[in-house]
Amino acid sequence: MTERDASTSLQRTYRYLRLAIAGSVVVVFAAILVTMPRVGLLPSLSHYYYTPANTMFVGALMAVSVSFFALSGRGVERVLLDVAAVVVPLVAIVPTQISPGSVPGIDTSCPGGAGSCVPASFRAAVDTGILTYLIVGVIVLVLAAMLAAFGEVDRAGAALSITISGVIVIAVWLTWWLAEDAFLAGAHLVAAVAFFGIIAAVAVITAFAPTGRAAPRWLKGAYIAIAAALALVVVGMPLYGPLHTGDLFGVFIGEVLALVLFAAFWILQSIQFWRVDDPSIIARV
Repeated sequence: MTERDASTSLQRTYRYLRLAIAGSVVVVFAAILVTMPRVGLLPSLSHYYYTPANTMFVGALMAVSVSFFALSGRGVERVLLDVAAVVVPLVAIVPTQISPGSVPGIDTSCPGGAGSCVPASFRAAVDTGILTYLIVGVIVLVLAAMLAAFGEVDRAGAALSITISGVIVIAVWLTWWLAEDAFLAGAHLVAAVAFFGIIAAVAVITAFAPTGRAAPRWLKGAYIAIAAALALVVVGMPLYGPLHTGDLFGVFIGEVLALVLFAAFWILQSIQFWRVDDPSIIARV
């Protein structure tokens, strides 16, 4: 294989990874649109976890996590995307709380007369997901530490990624074990806000990349606009309600906007690095 062939292969690999990340949003939207005729418009995208869209919803987010690890690259972006890869599975594994009657066909009897909760019939699936998350998380952390020890990855960057990711895994374990009700009440929202906040930070860093890897002026403006819009959505997410606007819901609209912005960022990344054949640059974000 010639150097040109290898370069072309790398280009295709990273192009497809970035496009796959953007494509995950298409998968989520398609699954929800297909499900809507059966269950109608629900208060949020997250409510569709409790519908037949569940498999595609969870699978798409897991694919994003794996793609982030593959694309994490170097420097600050590497740490941020590694952390995002650890956080995003929690958005899929831990569902949002729902109120009685908010999802057709789901019997929600909240203990103590609470207004919303994760139905008891879904607790076993959450427990299995969290246990799997913890086991795989430990394996990945050990593997990353071994690669760093043998000099296969940048040790300084890897140490920071491993430390932050380890803290997240331990925090998930302790809160799930010692305060399960509180964990179920807040883990989904905290993970979603953290995830989109990280992507906003990556967009800002990308906009101000050093000379030689800098984006064209129009892309810089687009990245800054995406970061600002994501920040507004993330800050507003906990405040939305459910707020009703006719038949639409505030959280639903906020989540749709966040996913559209997320997909837009990765499409622009694909455009910016479409023909880059230096692996050290290709892998940076």
